[in-house]
Amino acid sequence: MRVFLSSVALLALAACQPPVPDSGQGVGFDRLDAERQARKNRDALLEAPADVQTTTLNEPAAEARARGQASATNSGNQPVQASPSNPPPQAVTNSAGISQENDFNAVSDERSIESDAERLRRAQSQYTVIEPKDLPTRAGSNRPNIVAYALQTNNPVGAAIYKRSGFSSEAKHQRNCAAYASADLAQEDFLAMGGPKKDRKALDPDGDGFACTWDPTPFRRVTGN
Repeated sequence: MRVFLSSVALLALAACQPPVPDSGQGVGFDRLDAERQARKNRDALLEAPADVQTTTLNEPAAEARARGQASATNSGNQPVQASPSNPPPQAVTNSAGISQENDFNAVSDERSIESDAERLRRAQSQYTVIEPKDLPTRAGSNRPNIVAYALQTNNPVGAAIYKRSGFSSEAKHQRNCAAYASADLAQEDFLAMGGPKKDRKALDPDGDGFACTWDPTPFRRVTGN
């Protein structure tokens, strides 16, 4: 009787235990397979060649014009049309499409001195040289022209060429110069009051003919003097 009861108890315990999963279909293996497949799909998309639209020789003229108009609309600029008088630039490249402009041997095989001279001639023919013009006069003004004065002089700043009175003090010079909004206005007033020979307001104590901090050098550089 005890043996029978023990057998019944063992069968009951065996029925309550969860089933052991198959090693071929363990927990998490199905998710791992799905992740591997997703990774393969992603790698395949990355390795696929890009869809590049090009114009072939057999493309109808209407479609080629439409493609050019679309490009111009997107960029905002009209495409440059090549012609015998306006040939496109020819860059020296290798089979991989990498520029070899710095390789003397590669460039010498593709170009000659005559062709480079012709390209330089065409480039120079497109230059526009603007000739300098005389400075305009200020109509309706009797103020001295400090630009003309600067071009008439050639002495450097600080070189004394005019006699000055020894009674002018540095304090008077600094005070009178500070009353002007700019050095140009000080120079105009200095010339209007008899400068450069006379210096009534001590604007030019060193006698170089230039009031306060005014410098004629920028005006001289324009004409190369």
